[in-house]
Amino acid sequence: MRYSNVIAGTFIARPNRFIAHVRVDGHTETVHVKNTGRCRELLVPGATVYLAEAGNPARKTRYDLAAVQKGDRLINMDSQAPNQAALEWLRAGHVFPAGTEIRPEYTYGGSRFDFGLFTPDLALLEVKGVTLERDGVVLFPDAPTERGAKHLRELAAFPGEAYVLFAVQMADVKYFTPNGETDPAFAAALQAAADAGVHILAYDCRVTPDSMEIADPVEVRL
Repeated sequence: MRYSNVIAGTFIARPNRFIAHVRVDGHTETVHVKNTGRCRELLVPGATVYLAEAGNPARKTRYDLAAVQKGDRLINMDSQAPNQAALEWLRAGHVFPAGTEIRPEYTYGGSRFDFGLFTPDLALLEVKGVTLERDGVVLFPDAPTERGAKHLRELAAFPGEAYVLFAVQMADVKYFTPNGETDPAFAAALQAAADAGVHILAYDCRVTPDSMEIADPVEVRL
């Protein structure tokens, strides 16, 4: 997936979870943050960030905050990017054969899952974007998510093939593990889902200031 009209800036502050102040060409720009997670280790004053022009003249904010530089590591922090990248990746024939019918935002039971895939039997796939990194180890979530645990319980009960894809929004990581310290309920639900036969996948991504695509498998440690 690719952004249009990307510019660099310097992060100043995040007054609330929806907006940030960024220094661009000597002035302060108020931008939309497309990630409601905490992202405290990413959005630190002085960090280089990349902004994508939204292209909607009716919006109050001209730009979306798409990526941030953390040391030598470029991290995409757009919460919509993992699903867009996953759709491209699935259509290219990964996990399921090319030509498989893919229905985004598929409703099954009382929940909506990111993808329903027909092989011809129905399979469900849920995508989780991962932006939290500590010494090369990536973790999810960065804040408690009851909705995420609920999805895992429903995938565990699904009678067909079920998958969780952790799209690591950066490259060159050691392994993925659930963030049991922050959300023990999610970690327990992920282990229970794996025990029930849900396929737990993690892949890193090739990230540039104006693009992100799913790349290589990452070891999963539960």
